Amino acid sequence: MTSKSDADKAEAPSEAMVLSFKEDVSLTEVMRLRVASLQRSGQKRQDGERLLLPHEAVYRLDFSVQELAFSRWHVSLTGHGRVTVTGISQLWTPDLTNLMTRQLLEPVGTFWRNAGDPEDSPLKCLEADMQEFGERIADLAKVRKVMFFLFAFKEGAEPTNLSCSVEFTPEH
Repeated sequence: MTSKSDADKAEAPSEAMVLSFKEDVSLTEVMRLRVASLQRSGQKRQDGERLLLPHEAVYRLDFSVQELAFSRWHVSLTGHGRVTVTGISQLWTPDLTNLMTRQLLEPVGTFWRNAGDPEDSPLKCLEADMQEFGERIADLAKVRKVMFFLFAFKEGAEPTNLSCSVEFTPEH
């Protein structure tokens, strides 16, 4: 049985699209293997290459619609810690080319809750940077079906404690 409010919602669907960041486990693993290979062989990274650090992982957004306007971020973090999200302009090719520092976008998104803050206190962020970052993602979505991001988990933050998505409205 459907309640009236559920039926009303079904008849008037929301324009908002919420896209969740999902870890790209295979790409993260390939990047970790690159670091391990360099360490084993005693080689140095390429000039300008950005190696994945142990507290980082690669995430992705898949765009089913590409003409989007940024609305807002949806981020929740259980406990305390700091999460930094860096956009990557690179579109990985099948050979999984190495990540280069010139392909990291500005600004980055940073969310945090300090260790002394109550569990139910809102996350802190630099709102102007988050607005600009969201708008930049919407711009890149116009020419991309997928976009990659580097997530760094620090000061107690863990991937299992994070929920992160971005809300857009389709441009008609």
